[in-house]
Amino acid sequence: MDIRQITCFLAVAEELSFSRAAKRLHLAQSALSRTIQQLETEVGSPLFDRSRRAIRLTPCGVVLARDGEILLERIDDMMRRVRHAASGGLGELRLGYIGPPTRSFLGALLRRYREENPGVIVTLEERTPERVWEMVARGKLSVGLTRPVISHEALGLPSLNLLDEPLCAAVPSDHPAAAAGEMEWKDLSDKPLIVLARREGAGSHDTMLAACRSAGFSPRFAHTPSLIGTILRYVEFGEGIGIVPATVEPESPEVVLLPLKPRCTIPLVMVWSRDERDSHVTAFCDIVRDWLEERNDPVLPSTS
Repeated sequence: MDIRQITCFLAVAEELSFSRAAKRLHLAQSALSRTIQQLETEVGSPLFDRSRRAIRLTPCGVVLARDGEILLERIDDMMRRVRHAASGGLGELRLGYIGPPTRSFLGALLRRYREENPGVIVTLEERTPERVWEMVARGKLSVGLTRPVISHEALGLPSLNLLDEPLCAAVPSDHPAAAAGEMEWKDLSDKPLIVLARREGAGSHDTMLAACRSAGFSPRFAHTPSLIGTILRYVEFGEGIGIVPATVEPESPEVVLLPLKPRCTIPLVMVWSRDERDSHVTAFCDIVRDWLEERNDPVLPSTS
């Protein structure tokens, strides 16, 4: 299997027509058909169901179409970086992040980084907290802006606390507490709660548990999804009360966030590669530290 075969296959998969795909690729239809037949022989399964007037992808074809798209995107990205290096570029900073808590400041940090490092490509990847840590540890990302997770101490990566974010209750807009504008932790004692799965954010999960216990109860979980957005969807159709960071912005007016009293916060941290020789990482970390000093907020010391 080679790139040419995958490109031909994806063209047919998108057009669902050999004639249209051949025209798009500037190939003879017979040559395109032979290429697809060779690919089917190699994978050992038909990729298209040709038994009807309009062709359709087989289950095997669906898998190859999905993964083939990803593969070609990766190849295009690789070639872009290679050409950048060949033209005198200085390399790449691969930054992983979680969305809501970084929304207010990440753009400004990246603009400053680009101004000071114009020859460096910045590649952004929005991921879950657990995935950010994992990708930094494996060298797939240079820097991550994320939450502490279960495995972070075992990974032994250097990190720096950036900010501490209050937890809020996400409730339907017609909830009785919505008019009051806030809730107390003890008000959640008999409510079904929807929280992020612990594997996706051990720090926030454990902080929430401690707050519930301090208020005199053990929480009753209705759902523990892997994404914040799913928490809000559950709240929207009445499955319970969500507990989320204050920077989350509900997409629906049917959900509102209420500060929880007493105030309870979770950290956002920066984690980076162990390779201290990576000047791109060092430059970004320096910009973040400058930003922290300019904010003049108390910050926990870095750990390693």
